[in-house]
Amino acid sequence: MNETLFWLGPYAVCMWNILIIAISFFGAYVLRKIFRRSVKRYLTSANIHLEGRKATWFRLLSQSGFALAGYISVMSFNINNESVTFGEFLDYNFIDTSKIKISFGNVALVILIIFLSRVVLNIVRLFIQRRFQRAKRMEIGTEYIYIQVAKYIIAIMAFVSILAALDVDAKIFLGGSAALLVGIGLGLQDVFKDMFSGLVLLFEGSIRVGDVVEINDGKSSEPMVAKIIRINVRTTQIETRDGNVLIVPNAKLTQEYIENWSHGSTLSRFRIPVTVAFGSDTQLVTELLKQAVLSHPLVNKSSGVSVRLNDFGENGLKMEVIFWADQSWDISICKSEIRFEIDRLFRHYQIRIPYPQRDIRVSDNKNETGSSER
Repeated sequence: MNETLFWLGPYAVCMWNILIIAISFFGAYVLRKIFRRSVKRYLTSANIHLEGRKATWFRLLSQSGFALAGYISVMSFNINNESVTFGEFLDYNFIDTSKIKISFGNVALVILIIFLSRVVLNIVRLFIQRRFQRAKRMEIGTEYIYIQVAKYIIAIMAFVSILAALDVDAKIFLGGSAALLVGIGLGLQDVFKDMFSGLVLLFEGSIRVGDVVEINDGKSSEPMVAKIIRINVRTTQIETRDGNVLIVPNAKLTQEYIENWSHGSTLSRFRIPVTVAFGSDTQLVTELLKQAVLSHPLVNKSSGVSVRLNDFGENGLKMEVIFWADQSWDISICKSEIRFEIDRLFRHYQIRIPYPQRDIRVSDNKNETGSSER
């Protein structure tokens, strides 16, 4: 068990070291699970809900076992090495070249920066959420924008801090990668276009999380109505009326025709076209269409309902009923229910909806040919 399996720099690693490291981190993981489960069970029974700083400190406390496991793992090297201290282990450069020198302390500092950035992000998110809960006029979409911007800023600061922790000069890093970035940029024009479009969506605020939009790309016959779920740097997640979640590039939302139902007036005008047979009582048809529309609870009664005779079609009179209603997510269901009511009233009052008819005439070519010869 004490035989050297391999060398980690100047330190010999034996089977005892591997077992102690594995047991330490596995034990920290199990203790973390038991601690979180026990505390949550106690808080639930006591009807206590942790928020804000208390929840953050609870997460920090649950993660502290891994730091202790790391210390025990380092001190286990004293089994088959002479006087290994924690400070000396961190100062050892496992990568030592003329340009790059990385020690275990640098790696530990990088892990600490990543962990602290997550903690800071949670604190900032809680601060923003509290501010928006107090401000009644603020919207969920605006809150999401602030959180996303804070996430990007913290990520950039963490990246710069990691470069400093690894003793890497950011100017050299950026200067050496300039030519590479130019080449990558030429090949990834669409990706960068989507990224800039994502920044425009976040800062401009024309489309926000929770908005219901109507997307018309000019290719499909019917526009697509969807709800904005999440706006990322390059893509946006939308949910259709069928419950499907689609991931679309951000450039699609900034370059194509988008109608935002959540902005502007809450009421919008809708049309339901219908064709009746020639000779129908248009006055009765008008009254029945108005009756069917006004019977629906989502229709705005104060705005009025109008009926138009649009054209004399090939098969009948082309009419449409126009009404005002909220631009709700379920407006298609509302229109479908109104059509059912129109069909019921038309059947009751014997108003016929025509179907296309064609007259076919068959000519006798033989007779025509014979008569021409005579």
